Amino acid sequence: MELMSVMELIGTVAFAASGAIVAIQKKLDYFGIGFLAITTAVGGGVIRDTIINADLPVALANPIFVIVSIITAAAVILFYRHVVLRRKTLLFFDAVGLAAFAAIGAETAVKYGHDMPFVVIFLALLTGCGGGTLRDVFAGQIPFIFVKEIYAIAAIAGAVAFLAVDAFAPMKAAAYACFGVTLLIRLIAIKKNIHLKKVTVIQENEE
Repeated sequence: MELMSVMELIGTVAFAASGAIVAIQKKLDYFGIGFLAITTAVGGGVIRDTIINADLPVALANPIFVIVSIITAAAVILFYRHVVLRRKTLLFFDAVGLAAFAAIGAETAVKYGHDMPFVVIFLALLTGCGGGTLRDVFAGQIPFIFVKEIYAIAAIAGAVAFLAVDAFAPMKAAAYACFGVTLLIRLIAIKKNIHLKKVTVIQENEE
């Protein structure tokens, strides 16, 4: 399999699994679980392809991604009890999906001729975070990217690594670097419980 195929498969399965887990936790029915799994897996890519004026989003042009998402959702339903017993399973799946799709987003930007650093970073961030953000919005919760997790920062760092490696090495190596850096930063943040600081809310005195 080519790099893009491997990355897309990893990202699709990982994000679909995270979407299905969230849906089950929110007590959605089977349709809701499947819908959230698909949305999480392909949402970011669809938005990315729309922005860059692709003839047709990859997820629509090739139904295999939706099929894989549905199969993954079914597997999560069947083995949910075993999956959730593993500590931080959702965060792990989400980290793998983030890393895979950040790499895909960066590579897609360059392949479509949008090789300006800002665009590469933006599309990596959008592809990596878009599906998870849609998942959380549909599930009625504040997305990871807006709360406290080292999430978007990991994708941005991965995109920067992509740009650095792409300057002197083949694009495939750059994509691997993006995937590795993004995943490493995200997993370290999860392991060490590292979060971005938030502004302390000051309670107004009631008169």
